[in-house]
Amino acid sequence: MDFELTEKQKKIQKTAADFVKSELEPIAAELDRTKNREKLLAVLKKLAELGFMGITIDPQYGGTGADTVSFSLAMTEIGRGCASTGVTASVTNMVAEVIQAVGSQELREKYIPPLCSGEFAAGGFALTETIAGSDPAGMRMSAVADGDHWVLDGQKIFISSAEFAGVFVVWAVTDKEARKGKGISAFLVEPSFPGFRVGQLEKKLGQLASPTNELIFDNCRVPKENLLGVHNDGFRIAASELAGGRIGIGSMALGIGLAAMDFAAKYAKEQMQGNETLAGRQDVRSIIAENYTRLEGARLLLLRASSLKDQKKFYAKEASMSKVYATEAANKACHDALQIVGDYGYTQGCPTERFYRDARVTMIYEGTSEIQRLIIARELLR
Repeated sequence: MDFELTEKQKKIQKTAADFVKSELEPIAAELDRTKNREKLLAVLKKLAELGFMGITIDPQYGGTGADTVSFSLAMTEIGRGCASTGVTASVTNMVAEVIQAVGSQELREKYIPPLCSGEFAAGGFALTETIAGSDPAGMRMSAVADGDHWVLDGQKIFISSAEFAGVFVVWAVTDKEARKGKGISAFLVEPSFPGFRVGQLEKKLGQLASPTNELIFDNCRVPKENLLGVHNDGFRIAASELAGGRIGIGSMALGIGLAAMDFAAKYAKEQMQGNETLAGRQDVRSIIAENYTRLEGARLLLLRASSLKDQKKFYAKEASMSKVYATEAANKACHDALQIVGDYGYTQGCPTERFYRDARVTMIYEGTSEIQRLIIARELLR
């Protein structure tokens, strides 16, 4: 088994790391504190110009044409710098990828280039509803054919980047008589379509610079050609793309955990306690060693899932394994990093406070840890 990265993968990783150091880390705390939309959009535009909004997308549509391993590496580096930026990039890549995978040629040519170039600041993935979060097959939003349009009615909640996304992938029930999960279709919806509006902004614990809103569809008219993929096949599309999205979120969480432990390790080497540094204490050294070991394990799981996806092999189990392990390892790392730093680590202005808040939701969105374990068990016991 070859663990060596290719030259292209190394270049993408280094480009992401350099961007984080020069552009993202200096403003991450400010973005979290002020939610400065202008600065966030400027950063997203720069990421697009570097090719990070369409990493696995074919160059004919403006993408980078890289592999999923490169995507994972990039999301880890961006997660080190700013989770709000990371989640926006991860979801935008996912939206571009689903359009490339199942969209018509016309839809690919119309919507993918603006996502990759930054003309669209982001893409939106509109699946979750009030009663259909961990069970998306139970959604109630409807879509009815009407002449040359589909008419969408209902609401979506907890949609990342909703306030500035240029296009949304939206799922709705198109056959109410079909058995659960079988009568669902996917659509591409632009913010300008009649009957669409962005609803309330959620007040969150972390990832504060990334807006999360409800979406409201009130007789929203969507052109017939904006049906994504095959009619009534939308749930399969969602399940497939969520597996890929889990690699993105797991990779971003890994970056958060690494950033937290890097800060704590540096602090421990510099902070004196009596006649020795914190890093001289055996208990502190053990905490650092255990966390870096878990995070390295998470990295290997993520790269394994990414490699399977690149080989076009079944990877849902491995994606869920990597997501649950990486996000829980990241949360443990952030918890322990804060513990090492102590009172200062709990205060606003210390990076560990932000890392701790930002990491928490990674165990929830793109499928909770509990759902990942159900998926893993289902595949193991199939």
